Amino acid sequence: MRTLRAFTAAGTAALLATAGTATAAPTPPPAPTAQITDAQVDTAVRRLDATVAEMMRRTGVPGVSVAVVHNDKVVYLKGFGLRRVGDPATVSPDTVFQVASVSKPITSTIVAGALKAPGDFDRNVELPGFALGDPWVTDHVSPADLLSHRSGLPDHAGDLLEDLGYDQAYILDHLRLEPLTEFRASYAYTNFGFTAAAEAVARDHGKTWQKLSDDVLFKPAGMTHTSTEFSAFERAADRASIHAKNPDGTWSPRFVRDPDPQAPAGGVSSTARDMARWVRLQLGDGKLDGKQIIPADNLARTHLPAIVSVPVTPTGTSGFYGLGWNVSYDQAGRLRLSHSGGFLLGANTNVTMLPLEQLGIVVLTNGAPVGLPDALALDFFDFAEHGRTTTDWLSLAGSLYAGLEDDVRSPTDYSKPPPGAKAAKKDSAYTGAYDNPYYGKATVTADPDGGGLVLSLGPEPQRYPLTHYDGDVFSFETAGENMAGRTGVTFGDGTLRVEYLDANHLGTFSRP
Repeated sequence: MRTLRAFTAAGTAALLATAGTATAAPTPPPAPTAQITDAQVDTAVRRLDATVAEMMRRTGVPGVSVAVVHNDKVVYLKGFGLRRVGDPATVSPDTVFQVASVSKPITSTIVAGALKAPGDFDRNVELPGFALGDPWVTDHVSPADLLSHRSGLPDHAGDLLEDLGYDQAYILDHLRLEPLTEFRASYAYTNFGFTAAAEAVARDHGKTWQKLSDDVLFKPAGMTHTSTEFSAFERAADRASIHAKNPDGTWSPRFVRDPDPQAPAGGVSSTARDMARWVRLQLGDGKLDGKQIIPADNLARTHLPAIVSVPVTPTGTSGFYGLGWNVSYDQAGRLRLSHSGGFLLGANTNVTMLPLEQLGIVVLTNGAPVGLPDALALDFFDFAEHGRTTTDWLSLAGSLYAGLEDDVRSPTDYSKPPPGAKAAKKDSAYTGAYDNPYYGKATVTADPDGGGLVLSLGPEPQRYPLTHYDGDVFSFETAGENMAGRTGVTFGDGTLRVEYLDANHLGTFSRP
C-alpha cells in the first residue's frame, strides 16, 4: 500500500503521476537558449510576501519560513505566522523547523563530502546488523543503491516498526525479512534503506551520524542551528511546534515526532537561514564563501538520475530520483532538483532548485501536509519563468494530498457492524500472547471492567482497544506517523492478522 508519506517525501512530481520502474534514464534534453533574467527573479521575489500570506490564509497553516537564493546571494529570507498556536511567539528566519524528508538531500551532501571519489558511491559498505533478504544483494548493495531507493526493498519498509516504538538497530536488522523486488531495476521509497547507507558511511569513518554531519557539512558551512538529533530540536528555544489539522479546520500542536531512528532520512532540523547557506553550496558546486566544502565531482553525482521514479507525467516527461534528490527536466530543458518532506503529525517542507539559473527556494512549515510548500515553490518558479502563474498550484497540490489520505485507509468501513454480523466468541478464545518474526510480540487481554479486548503491540506495548466488527473480526484506530484510520484484526486458528501491518504479508501473529 502506498502511503501519503511516499508522495509527500517524493514531491509534487510523484503527486502528479504514479511511480513505476525502469532500468535506464533517457539522455537529458539540451539546455535552453534563454535564461530567466534577474528582473524576472526580482519580480517573482517581490510578490512572495503576498503569495505566502494568501496561501496561509487559504490553508490555515500556522507558521512558514522561506529563503530564496539567486546567484550566490540570499535575496529573500523571512518568517511568517506563529511558532505554536496559542503562543504569541512568531516565526523568524532563525526559527528551527523539523524538515522531514528534506533531510535526504542534506544527507546525500554529507555522504558526498565523506567519500573520496564519485565512484565510492558504488562500492559496497558493510553495516553490522543490516542485511537484505537476498545475501547476494546484501553483498553488492551500495550507498548509491540505497540513497536512490533502488535496493529492492518495498515502499517505506520499516516505517511501521518505527511507529510501534522499535529503535534503529531493531529496524535495520529486520529489513532482511522484507520481500525484495528487482535490484537496481525498481524504485520504492524507503526511509530505512536510505538510513542504512548513511549509517554505513558514518561507521566506515568511525563516527556517529551526527558527528560526521557536523564535521563534513554543518560546521564548515556555518549551519549553526542544524542538527540530525531530535534532542537538539527540543533544546532550541526558537523552534516551531508541529501542528495537525482538526476536523473543524483549525490547527493544533497535538503530537510530537521523534524521527531519531531514521535520522539521516527524516531527522534533520534547521532554519531558513541555515538552509539558504546549504542551497548556496549546492548551486556553487560544493563551494561556499570561497571555500570548497564538498568536492564538486562528488556533489555532482548526487544530482544525476539514478532510477526512474515517475515513468510519464501528465506533461509527457519522466521523473527520476538521484541520490537524495528528485531529478527532472522542465519544458525548457532545464535541470530541476527538488525534494519535499512531510510528517503527517505536523510538518511539511520543500526545496527546489534550477542550477542553470542559480536559483533555489526553501519553504519550511509547521503544519501537516496540505500542499503549501510544494505549491509555493511551483508558483515562484512559474512566475519567474513566465511572468504569471499558469495554474492554481495550491488547489492542485491540496486536492492531490487530500485524495491521497483516502488511499491509506482500509477498503472496509469498520465504523459499524455489517448487516447480519455474527457474534464474537468468548474473550478467552482470543486472549493470550502471539508472536511475529518481524513485528515482535502481541498480546490480547480482556479489560477486567468489561471494556472489551485490548491489543498490545511494540517493545513498550502500545495499547489499542478492539471494537467488534463481525465474527472473529475486530478493529482499532491506528496511531503514529503512518496512521491509516481504523484497521481490521482477524483472529484465526491460533493466529491474528493485523490488516494495516500486512501490506507485505508480514502482519500475521501466531501463538507460541
